[in-house]
Amino acid sequence: MRFSVFLLLILAIPGVNAGTISDRQASEIGRRIWQNECAGTISGLTSWNKGEEFPSLGIAHFIWYPAAKRGPFEESFPGLVRFLKANDQPVKPWMEGACPWSSRAAFVSEINGPRLSELRKLLAGNVPLQARYAALRLEAALPKMLAAAPAGERARVSENFCRVAAEPLGYYALMDYVNFKGEGTNPSERYAGTGWGLLQVLTRMSPSGPALPAFVRAADEVLTLRVKNSPPPRNEAQWLPGWRNRMKTYLE
Repeated sequence: MRFSVFLLLILAIPGVNAGTISDRQASEIGRRIWQNECAGTISGLTSWNKGEEFPSLGIAHFIWYPAAKRGPFEESFPGLVRFLKANDQPVKPWMEGACPWSSRAAFVSEINGPRLSELRKLLAGNVPLQARYAALRLEAALPKMLAAAPAGERARVSENFCRVAAEPLGYYALMDYVNFKGEGTNPSERYAGTGWGLLQVLTRMSPSGPALPAFVRAADEVLTLRVKNSPPPRNEAQWLPGWRNRMKTYLE
């Protein structure tokens, strides 16, 4: 799979519509992200991990907080619902507010109930649209990262972004990582004052040599540091092997 370098670079420019991705590209990227997050399964489209305060939904495990709860991670599912509705998909009113399940136990008790079955059907039928929604986040990421980066690092961040984007699988890698671990600009997404998003990866990347291997090495270092800094009792070390396997897909 090869993507147009011109397309990749213009998508990094603020104001360009992510709808310029072809249907084939959206389907392929969506398939890859779905495999990464859910092993490509329908059941994986509605998950609530043990130890977390929110469900993770859709191909990219978009976060949806219950009404009375908030956390350090950016909520992304409500934006997906708005995007699907704007694209004339059958969004139900209950999907438009806060997450209606207040706990993992309540969520799991209804895993085969009508609401979650209905939600899985909606998500499974709209993989390319979810990929386009993920692309919108990447489209907005570069200007946000440049605004958040120290002045002396902005040229490095921009150059590394474009280096990765120009690779055959570069746009997929950037898009997947920003939806996987965020832009790195949210002050609440820090452990011991250190973030783990795309900004931190691009800042740490070597400025020379093949771009994608350098990106994967930097991402591994950033995520390893996140695990080291993570507060108990999160036990994030259990997730690191899976994160590393995911990043291998950026190279193949």
